[in-house]
Amino acid sequence: MIGPVVTGVPVMSPVMLIGQAPGTREGPAGKPFAWTAGKTMFGWFNEIGLTEEQFRERVYMAAVCRCFPGKAAGGGDRVPDAGEIERCGKNMATEVKILKPQLVIPVGKLAIAQLYPDIEKLTEVIGQQRTGTLAGVTFDVIALPHPSGASTWHRTEPGKTLLAQALAKIAAHPAWRALRAIKAA
Repeated sequence: MIGPVVTGVPVMSPVMLIGQAPGTREGPAGKPFAWTAGKTMFGWFNEIGLTEEQFRERVYMAAVCRCFPGKAAGGGDRVPDAGEIERCGKNMATEVKILKPQLVIPVGKLAIAQLYPDIEKLTEVIGQQRTGTLAGVTFDVIALPHPSGASTWHRTEPGKTLLAQALAKIAAHPAWRALRAIKAA
């Protein structure tokens, strides 16, 4: 893993987003989802009522791994190994215990696998609301596909329809509605 550690703003929130791992741009930017995938993801959240700035101020953002895992031999970012996931998982478990979120939004296969290790296909989980437990805390889960520019999953069927269903479920969730009701300072 290549530092620096990338985390979101420390905010007490009923909503927690779990990303996979930062890319090459997030470390220098000092924030998660700072590049192309972030533009796509924040566009999704803007559609359901929160701008990027509001999201960053109101939602706790965590990640399976907090440092860039490095490049894969064949190109693209390397998937963190089991040891890296386990070591970083201690941070996420502590955050969940402190935050006690009502809604967790895992983004991408690696984040989803932390809650549902037996899920093999995104079609099994995207577009649904489920219950999840981590570190002894139980919460609602609405998973999203990874918003990577390299992925076509969220731009083709059935991904497009399932993404729309997932965003509608997030928009209707009481924890999300509470975040939308916060007045700007």
